[in-house]
Amino acid sequence: MSARLALLRGLLALLAAPGLCAPAQAATSCAGSMTNLTFAATTGAVTDATATLTVTCTTGALSLLAKARVNMCVSIFSGTDGGGTLAPRRMINGFSDPLQMQLYTDGARSQIWGARGNATVPNFLPLQFDYDVPLLGGSQTLTATLYGRIPAQTALNAGTYTNRFTGAADTKIEFQFAEALLGTPPMPASCVSGGSTGTASTFPFTVSGSVPNTCTLSPKPVPDLAFGNVPGRILSNVDRTTAIGLTCTGRTAWQLGIGNGLNASGTIRRMRSAGGQFVPYELYRDSGRSQRWGTTLGTDTVAGTGTGAAQSQTVYGRVAPQIATPGSYSDTVVVTVTY
Repeated sequence: MSARLALLRGLLALLAAPGLCAPAQAATSCAGSMTNLTFAATTGAVTDATATLTVTCTTGALSLLAKARVNMCVSIFSGTDGGGTLAPRRMINGFSDPLQMQLYTDGARSQIWGARGNATVPNFLPLQFDYDVPLLGGSQTLTATLYGRIPAQTALNAGTYTNRFTGAADTKIEFQFAEALLGTPPMPASCVSGGSTGTASTFPFTVSGSVPNTCTLSPKPVPDLAFGNVPGRILSNVDRTTAIGLTCTGRTAWQLGIGNGLNASGTIRRMRSAGGQFVPYELYRDSGRSQRWGTTLGTDTVAGTGTGAAQSQTVYGRVAPQIATPGSYSDTVVVTVTY
């Protein structure tokens, strides 16, 4: 028998020998990236958004029949601006006002995406890779959806909110890998044992949202200001009040203006009867009834800043002494909130 034939038989015996899932010679590396999670503007209602995680594991050239398997844990912590808490997570604006939000691994948003080893939320995202590694090397890419939610909340402050997940304390990819020149190696027992330890990496991303400047009048229409029944000869001031209610997002600057009404003569407000008679009256910003309430911003309006909760501004009305024709009088004025 020639030496060449003996060599061929030795090679065949080698190929048939058991236990060839030995560790290979090329290391496996994994890296991930996450798209930013951007919520639509919210005024306190539930708001949802999603982002996409992409992770690729790559193994260098091994052999024609080589395989690689990876067991991975993907963790997300509280974030740079999260105040150190995973439940709830938070975003903040330029004034450090908080806006609660949460990140989940499932579309039902019932499983919080947490971090391996975290005492409060240990629910990491598990990923497993199983791919061929031919002569030129091999790889596999997996994707996962990050499900975000801003829960319903009240008394919000206006602004742009963010939470940055930028460093090793914010996100982490941990994995164990196994390689074999021939056949399929066993899947590592976990992301931290049962295989060769891969180099941990991060996947920076930013969560952002906003609370717009908004104001609403409530109730609408504004409650009537009723002067009541008075004699035709009015000998002294008739003073009454009503209130304008409004709710504005926190830190929203607002101004309330009141128009001159349907029956004004110049800047003199007047109520009108069905018979076309008039009774002059006035509306004021102060209880002393010295500051007329008008519509010129910064001059004769009432200004304030929203708190996210309901606010109320008193309207002070007065009918001055005069002689009026008996009848029922009324007027309609327009209340405007500018913000």
